[in-house]
Amino acid sequence: MSTIDINLDVYPPAFVTGNDTKSTVPAVVYFHGGGLTVGNRGSWFPTWLHNRTTNAGYAFISADYQLLPSSTGHDIVQDVQDVLAFVTSQNFASRSPDVDGPGLVDALLESFKFSVDPESIAVAGSSAGGLCAYFAAMHCTSPKPKAIISMYGMGGDFFTPHYLSPKTKPFFRGREILDPGDFTEYLHPNHDPDTSTDPAFRDFAALPPIADSALAYHPQTYHIPGYPANPRMLITRLYLQLGVFIDYYTGAHEAGGISSALRQALTSRSGLLNTDDIDADFNALLSALIPEQHHGLFPQLGVSVDWPPIVLVHGTNDSAVPIWDSRSLASRLKARGVDVQLWEVEGREHSFDYEPGAEELFGDIFDRVGEFLKTHIGTA
Repeated sequence: MSTIDINLDVYPPAFVTGNDTKSTVPAVVYFHGGGLTVGNRGSWFPTWLHNRTTNAGYAFISADYQLLPSSTGHDIVQDVQDVLAFVTSQNFASRSPDVDGPGLVDALLESFKFSVDPESIAVAGSSAGGLCAYFAAMHCTSPKPKAIISMYGMGGDFFTPHYLSPKTKPFFRGREILDPGDFTEYLHPNHDPDTSTDPAFRDFAALPPIADSALAYHPQTYHIPGYPANPRMLITRLYLQLGVFIDYYTGAHEAGGISSALRQALTSRSGLLNTDDIDADFNALLSALIPEQHHGLFPQLGVSVDWPPIVLVHGTNDSAVPIWDSRSLASRLKARGVDVQLWEVEGREHSFDYEPGAEELFGDIFDRVGEFLKTHIGTA
């Protein structure tokens, strides 16, 4: 159980009000994006999904989770399990906001009367939130989600240059290469060679666990108008730039971290860093380099026939989370006999569903997501 509070916002079905007899309804639990390092339950809010969910008679629940660093993927797995268990618990059903105990979910609940049907839960997420949805498929059994929706979800294949190879040229939506010296508070001494070890480690080790880091931007008068003012908005890009994201994700910094060993294995294979062709035997070799206690953080190592039906939606020009992540995961799931659909959105970048006019541009895709939900968690 988490040592800090995990907050969630609950949006009731459109036709369930405080005057109704208590109803049991399906629910969609949503996890936000932000590279696992920034954001909260209101960040990049998917209005299109919220509207289709509540209008269909489902509850829409947007949840926080702990952020890297100082937390790791292991903490996030626990948060995902706790959120799903809580929303189907008696504490949620009775709206008991005064339940004592560290780490219990603090639900911000309105005056409505419904409970969540544990047999009719879908889990959705965008970008890093898509990885949280994969965690639900891998690790949640009570309740077990009946459907997964991943919008350009990260982590479908962590054994690629995107996560492991250092970069010296812009790679992430054309944005500038970052100076690690501007982010020493968020860098383990392994990755901060220009700072003496002891002060850097003191800064990094002192980071408190958090589950809410709001988006913030500099004003238009700043020398780069609208540039992120919250440094956490940039550190996932920095970790990817340095090729060390997996070290922070797993929390495995000992002996130089996991990323270095995986990178050496990749580069030992001629041309591998320039191709998507990684065969099963080589994946087995790479997985052997990861301590077993971390295997549950890698969806590609956790694919099984037990995954629920899943839809992956991904833009073909995505440079923040390459479409290979979804293509690779979809292929593995299909090979296991999972009901999987991959919908590729031609020519689109990351977060395409937040573009101006997205409803007009992508409304048919959004409607198909709604039909997918109706098929797998029913109607209220």
